[in-house]
Amino acid sequence: MNLDRPLAQDPYEKLPAVPAFSVTSTDLTDGAPMPAAHSKAGGNVSPQLSWSGFPAETRGFVVTCFDPDAPTPSGWWHWAVVDLDAGTTELEQGAGQSDLMLPGAASHLRNDDGEHAYTGAAPPPGDRAHRYYFVVHALDTETLELDEDVSLAKAAGTARPHTLARGILVATFQS
Repeated sequence: MNLDRPLAQDPYEKLPAVPAFSVTSTDLTDGAPMPAAHSKAGGNVSPQLSWSGFPAETRGFVVTCFDPDAPTPSGWWHWAVVDLDAGTTELEQGAGQSDLMLPGAASHLRNDDGEHAYTGAAPPPGDRAHRYYFVVHALDTETLELDEDVSLAKAAGTARPHTLARGILVATFQS
């Protein structure tokens, strides 16, 4: 398979600008390679994420993980958690395993692997390092009222007009 292609642009540069806030992780470092434990082949464990500095009027959050470097026209969605309440400021390592690991009414949407869970990094062997955008979206609503099987592209489009601010942490992975 020929994997020679241009580098995909930052997907969030395409959206209307919103204020930024801090997303940190005890498992990931922004701009650095992620540990194999967070890859599909190496453990498939979602990383710990924490966030702070979001607007006071935030009523809820959505957390996503997106790979714009996947060799598809639309990238690859690895994870989405919706309906996190405004009091939630952390997802523990492994929270992506199932809805049972999530706080309150939060739930997973189906990712591009067809799972209602986190699917770890899985770039094609021999491809360049892929970027994984772990993004926390601060919303002006508690829920987006989405069906659990909605596409993540539709979920992202539904969240966009409700987004007050966005925190981004980007990790890389190469097979």
